[in-house]
Amino acid sequence: MVLRRAIFILVLVCLGCSAQSVPADQAQRIERQVRAYYSVPENVKITLGPPRPSEFPGYDALTINIAGNGKEKDYEFLLSKDGKTLMRMTKLDLTKDPYAEAMSKIDIAGRPVRGNKDAKVLVVNFDDFECPFCSKMHQTLFPEILKEYGDRVRFVYKDFPIAEIHPWAMHAAVDANCLAAQNGDAYWDFADYIHANQREVSAAGARDAQFAALDRIASDQGQKHNLNKDALQACLKAQKEDQVKAEIREGENVNVSATPTLFVNGEEVDGALPLDQFRATLDKALQQAGVPAPAHPAGQAASGPAPTGK
Repeated sequence: MVLRRAIFILVLVCLGCSAQSVPADQAQRIERQVRAYYSVPENVKITLGPPRPSEFPGYDALTINIAGNGKEKDYEFLLSKDGKTLMRMTKLDLTKDPYAEAMSKIDIAGRPVRGNKDAKVLVVNFDDFECPFCSKMHQTLFPEILKEYGDRVRFVYKDFPIAEIHPWAMHAAVDANCLAAQNGDAYWDFADYIHANQREVSAAGARDAQFAALDRIASDQGQKHNLNKDALQACLKAQKEDQVKAEIREGENVNVSATPTLFVNGEEVDGALPLDQFRATLDKALQQAGVPAPAHPAGQAASGPAPTGK
C-alpha cells in the first residue's frame, strides 16, 4: 500500500512538471515578439503550450497556437533555458520526398480529368470560379498549355472558393460538382464557360439572381450532355457544400492560401510564376518521369508572367 501510494504521488508530481506553463511575464514577452515579428493583428489569438524537452541542448520545445478568422495553426519554436531566446527552426526529413508528401494529401479520386488520364505528369489546380486570375490561368491552360503538351499531361481541378471576397464562387463550385457527378465533359464545359463569362454572372444582379444564373448555365450543360435532368435539378437545389469544404481543407493542408495555386506532380506552382518557368516545371516533371518534353515554338519562353491573385 505504501509503495503504491508513493508511485501515485510520483506520477502526480511528474504530470505537474510536464504541464508546467510558461511564466506570465515571459509569456507576455514571447507574445509581443511573435506579434511584432510576424505582424499578427490583435484580433488573432496567440496561445503558448507548456515547454517540453527538445533534442537541442539548452533549449525546450514550445508550441505556439495562432488562431483567428475561423482558422488556427500550431507553430513549433525553441525556447532557451534562460528564457532569453526564441527560435523557429524548420526540420527537414531527408528520407521523405516533399512532393510525394504533398500529393498524398490531395485526393483526386472521382475528379474529372482533362488530357491523358494515364499521363505520368499530373497538374492539380486549386481553383475559384469567381477569381479573375483563375480565369486567366484557366484560359492559359486550356487550350494553350493542353495543346502544347498534348497527351503528356493530365489536369485535375480542386475547389478552393474564397467566399469572403467571391460571394458566388461556392455556389458555382457546387453546381460544377453536380455536373461532374454525372459527366466529366459537362464539368469541363461548365468550367470553360464560367471562366470565360464571369462578368455575365456578376452582372446578373443581386446574390439570388447570380445563383439563378449559375443554375441556368449548369442546366444548359446538363441538357447539352444528356444528363439525368431530375437528378441534376435535385443536386442544384440541394446545394450541398460538404465536398467543396472538404477540398478547401485539403488545400489548406498543403498550404494553399490564394488562387490559382497549382501542383505539378506535387511541386507547388504559384499563379504568379512566369509562364516560361511554369513550362520549365512541366518539362522537369516530364524528364523525371522519363517522358520527352515537347518542342516549344520560338518566342514562347518570353511569353510573360502567368496570372496571379486570389
